[in-house]
Amino acid sequence: MSLQLGDIAPNFNASTTVGDIDFHEYLGDSWGVLFSHPADFTPVCTTELGRTAKLKGEFSKRNVKVLAVSVDSLVKHHHWVEDINQTQQCEVDFPIIADENRVVANLYGMIHPNASETFTVRSLFVIGPDKKVKLTITYPASTGRNFNEVLRVIDSLQLTANYSVATPADWNEGEKVIVVPSITTEDALLKFPKGVDVIKPYLRYTPQPNL
Repeated sequence: MSLQLGDIAPNFNASTTVGDIDFHEYLGDSWGVLFSHPADFTPVCTTELGRTAKLKGEFSKRNVKVLAVSVDSLVKHHHWVEDINQTQQCEVDFPIIADENRVVANLYGMIHPNASETFTVRSLFVIGPDKKVKLTITYPASTGRNFNEVLRVIDSLQLTANYSVATPADWNEGEKVIVVPSITTEDALLKFPKGVDVIKPYLRYTPQPNL
């Protein structure tokens, strides 16, 4: 059975390019992004890991730890990192998990038999400090991920975890948000002193409350 939103992200012990880790212990009180790759030395994956390395500062300021996983060996991972650093002009210093026995891949449902019986699809999980799955995105092997979207969703998740708001379609940091339906307009006016714009009784906007 595949993981669903709100499930506890399965813990595991693994060998990685930065040493052995206990997944939950490694995350600590941070948010986490765990994402899989079909195989080492593949072109799309090379660009994805390079992009992730270049976004190190963006993940850090959001208190997010990133981990990649592939079913190849640790030796191959280290050689691949050299290629990534060279071709993408970056420095990959986050863990890449060696999952030769497909322990992590099976725990997280990363192998889809109808797509491939051996390789992982491009699955990505955002995990909260409570170790619960907050987001899942699965891409086919042929399509590289949009990491700007991953960061955008993390911004939304972190905002809505702390305030009684939701984010509208195409929302980005700094834009207006939606007051959740469980709060009355009367209470919303008190809760959000920057103002509440009532379009419909169920559709009410307010400036982003943490800015």
